[in-house]
Amino acid sequence: MVTWFWQRRRRGDRSLALRSRGDFGDAVRVDFEELAPDADTFLGQAAYLQLGYFETLSELIASTPELAQKESLSRAAGAALTKHEALVALIRERGDDPTTLMLPFREPLDAFRRATHGVRPQETMLSVHITAGMLDDFYLALSSSYGETGRRVARILRADDDRQAIVDIILDTIASDAQWRSLLAMWGRRLVGDTLLIARAALRPTELRVADEEKVEPVFTELMAAHSRRMDAMGLAA
Repeated sequence: MVTWFWQRRRRGDRSLALRSRGDFGDAVRVDFEELAPDADTFLGQAAYLQLGYFETLSELIASTPELAQKESLSRAAGAALTKHEALVALIRERGDDPTTLMLPFREPLDAFRRATHGVRPQETMLSVHITAGMLDDFYLALSSSYGETGRRVARILRADDDRQAIVDIILDTIASDAQWRSLLAMWGRRLVGDTLLIARAALRPTELRVADEEKVEPVFTELMAAHSRRMDAMGLAA
């Protein structure tokens, strides 16, 4: 059985808090400084991820019959599109072409979206809430490596995501039939591996040395802790 580095027991008394809305301290900046990708890669991936969330939510709007749910999903889709457009504007300000920067990540991130697309709309809603939450946290951690550009990205990612409406739909679904709780809890657990692999792929080395694992481990541990809090808030076991 393979034990991933984020599953290992923490050593010593090392502590690193993944604060709400991505308020990261110096410890994270030191950990990621030499592992973070170049700025173009960071911006291209972040921008395409937000576009992917918008696309998935738009598909959900089209397939959802209830008007109230359509309106709720449209708010979350609009928030993702706003973040995408802000990142694209930042890329252009830097003198780069957004399409050129995003294109290398289209295939792997589209494959990630397909892998986390559920059979049922409620599963896909949970996918957006969980994967976007984890990856927003991760990119906020990375943002401290890019000076003023990173600070601007952090402000964009901290903007309201309007995903509470998705949580409300999931909670209503669970309340309507108790079987949904175990099904969605299982689906939420399945999302973690694929999401952490996307985060890992964003780092610079193709293979982590032991020393690199020690730098990355506390951040991934806190990503998992934040994931557990999101699941707990919906009454789902992580």
